[in-house]
Amino acid sequence: MPSKIHFIAGLPRAGSTLLSAILRQNPRFHAEMSSPVSALFDAALGTMSSDSEYSVFFSEEKRRAILHGLFQAYYGDMDDVDVVFDTSRGWCTKISALKELFPNAKFVCCVRSLAWIMDSFERMIKKNAFNHSRLFNNPSERGTVYSRCETLAKGDRIVGYAYNALKEAFHCAHAKSLLLIDYELLTAMPLKTMQLIYQFLEEDYYDHDFDNVSYKASAFDEWIGLKGLHQISGKVKFRKRNTILPPDVFQEFDKLTFWLNGANSEANVIKLQPGGESQT
Repeated sequence: MPSKIHFIAGLPRAGSTLLSAILRQNPRFHAEMSSPVSALFDAALGTMSSDSEYSVFFSEEKRRAILHGLFQAYYGDMDDVDVVFDTSRGWCTKISALKELFPNAKFVCCVRSLAWIMDSFERMIKKNAFNHSRLFNNPSERGTVYSRCETLAKGDRIVGYAYNALKEAFHCAHAKSLLLIDYELLTAMPLKTMQLIYQFLEEDYYDHDFDNVSYKASAFDEWIGLKGLHQISGKVKFRKRNTILPPDVFQEFDKLTFWLNGANSEANVIKLQPGGESQT
């Protein structure tokens, strides 16, 4: 198993796939848009916890060994890389356990205005107009832009869950192990942003090619019913556009950027400073 493991989490449609595509250019690193390890972790933990009839068979040491063993089993054949980045929005809810298993682990969390996240999902839905996405369970949920955004924002759905999980992590006891990266900064200033990420990770900087970044997960995107959801090709750059959301929907979600006020958190946030420089 690689000697180091870090985690990519945060909000959907906020740059985690792009970040993974950039990181994987470094031959010392392994990164993907997502992995099944988080789901395996949840399933194993559930089986061993007190609400399971099997919990009496597991000591604290055995639980720890099994959960650590999931990472060893999944990444054990990657002898050619030094650092693994495992991606899942669910990791923000497991930081205490992960820090017990991997004390030096750090969490890179991609963020973006929720208004633009909803706009991004709505664009993908419109782009896949001849298919129903698995993001919605019934006609009432997928019926209008209002019902779609309301559904995605629920606490057990893709945007609402990730938002609540990130907010929990932002204020947890291990918040200093978090680095929050805004999508706009990553796309507008990729070199400076990546240099700050490497500094946070305490790794020697690698000369990335921001003009040729590529990644795709076609099988997953077709399964979820949103073809092109995780497809990246070409130059990293910020593309300014007008929103396709109704003004009231955009305004409702645009104000939910709690990470811009980090007064009560030890988390690191890459911010744009006066003069155009970004810093944590």
